[in-house]
Amino acid sequence: MKLTPVQQKFILHWGEMGTRWGINRTVAQIHALLYLSPEPVNAEEISKTLAVARSNVSTSLRELQGWGIVKVVHVLGDRRDHFECMKDVWEMFNIVVEERKRREVDPTLAMLRTSVAELEGSGSTDTYTRERLREMLDFFETMTSFYGEVRRLPAGTLRQAAKLRGKVRKVLGFPAAS
Repeated sequence: MKLTPVQQKFILHWGEMGTRWGINRTVAQIHALLYLSPEPVNAEEISKTLAVARSNVSTSLRELQGWGIVKVVHVLGDRRDHFECMKDVWEMFNIVVEERKRREVDPTLAMLRTSVAELEGSGSTDTYTRERLREMLDFFETMTSFYGEVRRLPAGTLRQAAKLRGKVRKVLGFPAAS
């Protein structure tokens, strides 16, 4: 698979951004390659194209499949597994956000609930810590609830709302951001 300079630039950048988002660089680069590929690609071709060890490709593909953004497909006349990435960026974004919520926010929310209950049940006199944790818990519960409401919006409605951008401030009666 021959990559154009623009494809190379995108794949390298996506890999770099992946590391900033807490995702392995190779995982992000494979995701970028599959996103740009008009046809499903087998693991050997991914390995050659990105100059990455075959074992690393296999591990990375399993992770992407675990996230639900890459799937195995079969190509007529070829016994090897081929892989393709979902192409709808809105759907992909929703899946990634939901997975990050499950992995990062939900455990934090559970810990905060337990900690607040522990402080309230123990008769602790540490009111400052209790208030700080209650405030953090309230924030996480509010944002999780808000996320749940937004998540239930139909995809088309969410796209329209996102495209409103600064108009939301106007509708809510706030001055335009400077």
